[in-house]
Amino acid sequence: MKVVICGAGQVGWQIAKQLSGEKNDVTVVDNNPALVRRATDTLDVQGVEGFASYPDVLEKAGARDADMVIAATYSDEVNMITCQVAHSVFAVPRKIARLRSQSYLTAIYSDLYRRDHLPIDVVISPEKEVAEAALRRLAAPAAFDTQGFLAGRAQLMGILLEEECPVLNTSLRELSDLFSTLRAIVVGVRRDGRLFAPDPGDQLFARDEIYVFCHSDDITRTLEIFGKTQAKQDRVVILGGGNVGLGVAQALEARTERVRAKIIEKNRSVAERAADSLERTIVLNGDGLDPELMAEAGMARADAVLCVTDDDKVNMLSAVRAKQTGAKMAIVLVNDPTLVPILNALDIDAYINPRATTVSSILRHIRHGRVRNVYSVGDGEAEVIEAQVLSTSPISGKRIRDIDFPEGVLIGAIMKANAYVKPTSETRIDEGDVITIFSLADDVPEVERLLQVSIDYF
Repeated sequence: MKVVICGAGQVGWQIAKQLSGEKNDVTVVDNNPALVRRATDTLDVQGVEGFASYPDVLEKAGARDADMVIAATYSDEVNMITCQVAHSVFAVPRKIARLRSQSYLTAIYSDLYRRDHLPIDVVISPEKEVAEAALRRLAAPAAFDTQGFLAGRAQLMGILLEEECPVLNTSLRELSDLFSTLRAIVVGVRRDGRLFAPDPGDQLFARDEIYVFCHSDDITRTLEIFGKTQAKQDRVVILGGGNVGLGVAQALEARTERVRAKIIEKNRSVAERAADSLERTIVLNGDGLDPELMAEAGMARADAVLCVTDDDKVNMLSAVRAKQTGAKMAIVLVNDPTLVPILNALDIDAYINPRATTVSSILRHIRHGRVRNVYSVGDGEAEVIEAQVLSTSPISGKRIRDIDFPEGVLIGAIMKANAYVKPTSETRIDEGDVITIFSLADDVPEVERLLQVSIDYF
């Protein structure tokens, strides 16, 4: 497949890394020569310097015979024009655009993206994706990562195992025997910075970060088994009133159960816009690091503080101060993945990686075929793929123990005719089943081959 990626920033670079690693023909376009050079030096991609919306630049990038254009520059307008040029001049079959402005995303204007208007096949909204990720973190505060699958019936949770975890030094096989009725399975373990798919004989140790698939009805019990308790989030303080913070506050207001939310926003005009858009949420204008303002926001009584400004360091410092003040839980937005390893040392409970959420959203549409959902784990270390099994798939009609999966691959959950099934080695995979697969990044191409869902756009 030939792909032109416009924008070599964090998102563009990560998508280029994913696709080039799967032996696709990838060309990266950016008007910043340093970013183009970084992509070509570190990845197996071609690079073109110039403005992505210029026809001659797209021509040079190979748009004339490209299968897809992904427009992920920092400018909504450049992304939109890039898709228009790719359609009108080069007849590119599939076009994906990242759009940030909420005005472009309003449902009443959705006709704007029809083929006879602005021919964009898929619109990705980073702020919307991040706001949804923040809400998932708030819904499962004991987990550092969460994502729903199988139409909400299954949940992937990232759980940090503490010293008091009651099942430490227990093998996964023993866990399955001890809790035979629990619809949960450990599909990934990160230990000493390395992520791997565990074997049944592997034990769990303190400071392990585990990824668990479980039935949504078993979330509380699963967390308790791994030493966590689910606390209700009645009082929430949001630091940052931009698109992400505002989106979270609006979603909290729309819930049937009452959540007392307050927003702290430093920029006066942004604070005023947030206040005008909200009904019950109190908006405070000022510095989120100011102790007096934190006291006014009731930080000491907060069940959770959500730090989602556009500055990673402000988010982290605010979270540390909030926890010291008395907030029970802190969630931070972190753009720089190199900062993630120090979050535990700072007593920060969970983080949101905007790049990972946006990349997951784009991959969901790239892995087209019968793939229904894709979630990028960590910094692109692994993917969780939800897909329907085709009759032509090599795994159809086989028991799991007879399928030659790579070492870095595990099945997390299965839906058979609307019934949730916890997979075991004896479970048979049939045509029409919807399965969720945890796969280390290097093994994704083999997973796609086994699923017979080669990327298809027509």
